[in-house]
Amino acid sequence: MLFEALGDQHQPAVLFFHAMGVTGASSEPVARCLQDRYFCILPTSTVYCAGQKYGDKADEVRQVEAFLRSQCVTRLALVVASSIGADLALAFLAHTRLPVAHVFFDGGQFAQIGRATRRIMTPFLYLAIKSLYCSKGAMLKKIMWCDDAVIRPYFIAAGKALRYGNLRRQMADSLEDNPFPPLPDTLQRDTYFAFGSVEEHYKYRAAVMAAYPQGNHPVFEGHNHLQYQIRDLKGFAEMLSVIITQNRLPDLSFLKK
Repeated sequence: MLFEALGDQHQPAVLFFHAMGVTGASSEPVARCLQDRYFCILPTSTVYCAGQKYGDKADEVRQVEAFLRSQCVTRLALVVASSIGADLALAFLAHTRLPVAHVFFDGGQFAQIGRATRRIMTPFLYLAIKSLYCSKGAMLKKIMWCDDAVIRPYFIAAGKALRYGNLRRQMADSLEDNPFPPLPDTLQRDTYFAFGSVEEHYKYRAAVMAAYPQGNHPVFEGHNHLQYQIRDLKGFAEMLSVIITQNRLPDLSFLKK
């Protein structure tokens, strides 16, 4: 993995897990809005690190914990996970002994997919991510709902470093068709599983609500996958700060009642 940190390490720590097809730097725009108040840690999955070999989720978690120790982080004010980053974040939360105050999942890809299907998916995902690099992001609108300049560079960087073997190994132990790992009721109550009402990932919401009934399950009405953090990074950052300081969502106009 590669790690980037923004802000003062004496401030409350916020850990980001990024989406598929981008690097950890994709969280930079939001983290820069928070760095005056928080210590933001942005790991990039080994899958998108040139010259590194992906092992499994357990190894990714070990690397994250080792970096947190090296930065003298003893508590996390917030864990933020986007899309497939939710899969790794759940593994981290199930394993770590660090106290975690709050969690925010943005469009978490809480898919439970059989191994054979994941094997079939891998070459298509590889070609899609590589095409974004080869086309300098021109293919983004055909793969995702948007092609915003704010995220395009991170897709290009991820595609440049991606190797098929790393993606194959990641898919072999991600999105498993196993029960979701348990989370204590106390942490569930401080966890937000957010979905946009028109995103494809919305279909996972019912399974998440059944697995984590004590959690918060907000819906962003009319929003697509990760739309809030891409289109309004300052608003998204302020929402994260309100979660940390007040353990609630702010009064968002698009929050479904």
